[in-house]
Amino acid sequence: MDVTDNTAAPLAGRREWFGLALLAPFGLLLSIDASVLFLALPELSASLKADGTQLLWITDIYGFLLAGFLVTMGRLGDLMGRRRLLLTGAACFGMISVLAAYSTNATMLIVARGLLGIAGATIVPSAVALIGTMFPHPKQQGMAIAVFISCFMGGAVVGPVVGGILLSHFWWGSVFLLNVPIMVVIVAAGPLLLPEFRDPSGSRLDATSVVLYLVAILPLVYGINELGHAGWQAGPLLSVAVGSVLGVVFVRRQRTVRDPLLDLSLFRHRTFSVVLAISLFHMAMLSGMGLFFTQFLQVVKGWSPLTTGGWTVLTAVSMISSSLISPLLARRIRPGTVAAVGLAVMAVGFLLISRVQVDGPVGVVITGVVVVTFGAGAFVSVGTGLLIAAVPPEKIGAAASVSETGGELGTAMGIATLGSIGIAFYRNLLDVPSSVPAGAGHSAGENISRAKEAAEGLPTAIGTELFDAARSAFTTAFQGVTVIAAIVTAALAVLAYATLRQAPPTGAAAASGAEDGQGDQGGHGGLGDQGAEDTAGQTAAAAPEPVAAPIVDAG
Repeated sequence: MDVTDNTAAPLAGRREWFGLALLAPFGLLLSIDASVLFLALPELSASLKADGTQLLWITDIYGFLLAGFLVTMGRLGDLMGRRRLLLTGAACFGMISVLAAYSTNATMLIVARGLLGIAGATIVPSAVALIGTMFPHPKQQGMAIAVFISCFMGGAVVGPVVGGILLSHFWWGSVFLLNVPIMVVIVAAGPLLLPEFRDPSGSRLDATSVVLYLVAILPLVYGINELGHAGWQAGPLLSVAVGSVLGVVFVRRQRTVRDPLLDLSLFRHRTFSVVLAISLFHMAMLSGMGLFFTQFLQVVKGWSPLTTGGWTVLTAVSMISSSLISPLLARRIRPGTVAAVGLAVMAVGFLLISRVQVDGPVGVVITGVVVVTFGAGAFVSVGTGLLIAAVPPEKIGAAASVSETGGELGTAMGIATLGSIGIAFYRNLLDVPSSVPAGAGHSAGENISRAKEAAEGLPTAIGTELFDAARSAFTTAFQGVTVIAAIVTAALAVLAYATLRQAPPTGAAAASGAEDGQGDQGGHGGLGDQGAEDTAGQTAAAAPEPVAAPIVDAG
């Protein structure tokens, strides 16, 4: 049964566009907050006497708890009101930022960063879901989504720059105080500019499901992240196993409980499920490539972090440009086709990167990465629009949080899987010269950074010979990883074209609605049989934090 409100989608007015101007800084700020801390770590470590383990938790716990609480907060926003939850989260985010800025020890900062992650989880799904509510007209909706996504992507690049400026004039806590004035403005203006929306069904939040979800997703996210950092060791594997088993228990409860935390019927909408699956693997390929790209520039080519970061600006400009252009194309070309072409462009970019040579010019690598991120931006922007057409309006927050969680898992999965594959290639390809001592050779076999350290501790001639062998092995491994990414992304492009091309161009959908009063909100008219399944309305996709972040943050 199609529950679409079969009336022409109204155009947003001045209030809605001002509301978008209020929401866009959320994406920018949350993305900045995820990356701004990296430059502050040396000063922060000295000030708080933080050891290596504490520094790792300071950087990781924000994203860890953000991912863990997204589904709960998305559903809570549907029930209590998205604007109310967003403004509550914004107020908490501002107050906790002050607590983080004036932390007196590492433990206090870890707790504050964790609370910031939980507060951020209240903001992300509510903000993106409100955009779907405010802009039901397909043409305007596509552009509004593109603006929000562009701000989110831009934050990954702006973060280190802003951090550098603040740290050159103030103490490390200033990077957190940046949040406060923006949150004050949002809390003050939000009631005037943002609409309220809540699930009219009268459902309740199932506390048992909340607990089950947390004890399932937190070990799972932690384990996958640790696999990327530490390799395939027993601890992370056990964590993933525990999370997976508890996840099965959680899903079984959702099938029987009266008020599920996660409505499994969302996954019966083909568009939602397909875009979510593609996004998961698309993020995995992008993050895996970003991991090797930054190591190649910094270690193999010897570039400084500042120079590497400067070049990553090009990737952000490329991604932002395509995210703004693709909704315009989707007005005339079917959005599923635009999404498929974006993925195909990514595959071409990966193949360009695979031509990298250890002593060759870096232009081919830079060009390839720019092409990859251009295609990624097109898919993310149009894919978000397709997701908005997939589920009824009362499920927006839940759908947004599922998509965001999928993005977090995809990023971690890409670093864990492609990282492990690349390391395996590197170790098998590394030909340690016979003149190198056994200890140094063993260290060089761990990764390219350890190879550089080992080479620097040897006599010049022997060290150069060892490092040259490591550079050659790493570059060939980089080639292999990008070929795998190209194959996977090409397969995703075929899948996207085969399953998502039914949706008409957004311009055609809008025109149809205006002429006969049957226009589907969110551009899901003309889906044929699938249109009845992909229940019309508005849902929100995840704000794509990790899209640019793996490339920028790793530098």
